[in-house]
Amino acid sequence: MARISILALAFIAGLTVYAEAPGSISPEMLEGFKASYQDDAANRARHNALNAASIDKLAFNEKVRNGFDDHFSHKVETKGITDQKSSGRCWLFTGLNALRSQAMARHSLPQLTFSQNYNFFFDQLEKANLFLQAVIDTSDKPMEDRQVEWLFQNPISDGGTFCGVVDLVSKYGLVPTEAMAETEIANNTGAFRSKILAMKLREDGLRLRQAKAAGTDAAGLEKMKTEQLGEIYRLLALALGEPPTEFTWTRKDQKGNPVETKKYTPLSFYQELLGNDLRNDYVLLMNDPSREYWKMYRIDYDRHTYDGNDWTYLNVPMKDLKEAAIKSIKDSTAMYFSCDVGKFIDRERGTLDVDNYDYESLFGTTFGMDKGERISTWASASSHAMTLSGVDLDDKGNAKKWLIENSWGKTGHNGYLIATDRWMDEYLFRLVVEKKYVSPKILKALNQEPIALPSWDHLF
Repeated sequence: MARISILALAFIAGLTVYAEAPGSISPEMLEGFKASYQDDAANRARHNALNAASIDKLAFNEKVRNGFDDHFSHKVETKGITDQKSSGRCWLFTGLNALRSQAMARHSLPQLTFSQNYNFFFDQLEKANLFLQAVIDTSDKPMEDRQVEWLFQNPISDGGTFCGVVDLVSKYGLVPTEAMAETEIANNTGAFRSKILAMKLREDGLRLRQAKAAGTDAAGLEKMKTEQLGEIYRLLALALGEPPTEFTWTRKDQKGNPVETKKYTPLSFYQELLGNDLRNDYVLLMNDPSREYWKMYRIDYDRHTYDGNDWTYLNVPMKDLKEAAIKSIKDSTAMYFSCDVGKFIDRERGTLDVDNYDYESLFGTTFGMDKGERISTWASASSHAMTLSGVDLDDKGNAKKWLIENSWGKTGHNGYLIATDRWMDEYLFRLVVEKKYVSPKILKALNQEPIALPSWDHLF
């Protein structure tokens, strides 16, 4: 019994010491916290409501339902809403949607979709090579090195950027959906990527490091990597199907009548339908108030192929970014852009509006960070890519709202989202626009040497 009493006293003493440690919550502080919460009618009503319905339903601002307008003064005509299903391929759907609108306009096609599955196959194969080669390149560093840790934490993903679209299409071309249709795993990439590809690549990467430590030379490591990639190719072929090297496609007129039937390779198909210089015709813009404007930045390893290009962008104010976007839309050219789509989205109506939800009134608090502060604290970042296809301008030429072609099927506003201009100011990050639509100031700024940022940068 004496021993139990001594232990109990020691435990109580330990709690006392812990409670009095600098920076901890003291009993006095806790009493103050309790006093700050008033168990009044308003807070009881809030508590009861929050236990009966979701936060977004309770915070929804009914006033935004009134005066809803889906008219746009300028709009790029597109046909056929796509659906990425449960995959992270928004970047690929968006990039191919922007390209198909150009091809349809150029050739007066009634309908066209490019196979996302085809380019995704090579995206995953190329990312596997990027990881394995990066492991070889960093094999002299310890596993605790920040870059090595990042590589093994992120061996492969199904997400990406317009840089991936550029490098993959330039290297492997395009095929119509009829030549390589979607598969179950293409539509639901998570399990295959995390349970099969990522696990296999982590093992392969570890074996490469072990081989290097055992004295294997560069040629031996390359041989090992090639054998490993052969297995990755086989796994991808099982999951996604094997990409076609040639196919037959019939071009039709606006009435759906056959015009011409030809045999193509993926590269010849791309050259005939588009043939534009993806590497040099486009400007990659960013709006990141947490960093200096009019500077170029490059994100290390933020690319899809080892021989490709990292995401390299010019950081500009929203005013300059929107001016280029408006010029592009007026010329019937849709654009790739990305944003923090989860913020203030009304999925049912398909609207993005900072006034959609009043969280402050619901909880009786305030949220005062600006865009730059949200970025620097990991509170907001680019999460989804879509196609910017319309803008509604007032009498002075200023944007009131924007039309966005999404890749979530016929959800929202018939497959589209409508964003207020205020929402775009706060949550738009990236825009890819053709050089002919940007100002001379932007073109001049592109000539500077980019500032290198690490792979784990907070915005990426």
